[in-house]
Amino acid sequence: MNDLSGKRALVTGGGTGVGAVIAQVLAQNGAQVWIAGRRPAPLEVIAAQTPNIEACVGDVTDPQDCEALIKVADDPDIVIANAGASISKPFDKMTPDDVQAMLSINLFGVFNIYAAALGAMKSRGTGRLISVASTAGLKGYPYVSAYCAAKHAVIGLTRSLALELARTDITVNAVCPGFTETPMLRASVENIMAKTGRSQSEAEKALSAPNPQGRFVQPQEVADTVLWLAGSGASAITGQSISISGGETM
Repeated sequence: MNDLSGKRALVTGGGTGVGAVIAQVLAQNGAQVWIAGRRPAPLEVIAAQTPNIEACVGDVTDPQDCEALIKVADDPDIVIANAGASISKPFDKMTPDDVQAMLSINLFGVFNIYAAALGAMKSRGTGRLISVASTAGLKGYPYVSAYCAAKHAVIGLTRSLALELARTDITVNAVCPGFTETPMLRASVENIMAKTGRSQSEAEKALSAPNPQGRFVQPQEVADTVLWLAGSGASAITGQSISISGGETM
């Protein structure tokens, strides 16, 4: 699809789920890819499976770690801010610490890695900044108010930074998957089963119901969109929040 030969890419949260598939797709299309996360074991598994992928440990909630990751990845041309997490609670059970946790990983994790990468990109005059947000950045969902707030903030950051960089060849975009077949989704299914007594199929049906196609998004579909945004053919695409949701958000 896109020849990324000679390009360097960093994928945060690259050891599992969507991040791992994004890293593999970028590497398969010629990029030298570094995957980052807090736990070395899953990173090393992915790195061992695919040529052109290297593992590096770091916490995106720590600005100094982000600066170190950017250096390890040799000032990457492409940064995929994928690391994220979700807490599911009714609003009246949510604590300030819960809200701070969601902002730390889902918003500041994007801000920190972008801030660390942007200086070198500006010097070159080119780059691709892509966050994996969520349809939760485009609409509300019950019981994940802090997560939705953080993802909405990522969309705002995307739009504003894209305008600041519009006179360069540095683009800033977000991809916004609906419920996607990942370990995080499996955890959500199990949570519904435990709290409601529903069967697995009933829990899965409840989560897939908002998707007009009646299914879960596949990680490959997200990765293919990221691959397109990372290439030269998407140089006029910036400030966008691309919904990958079977029509759930438009």
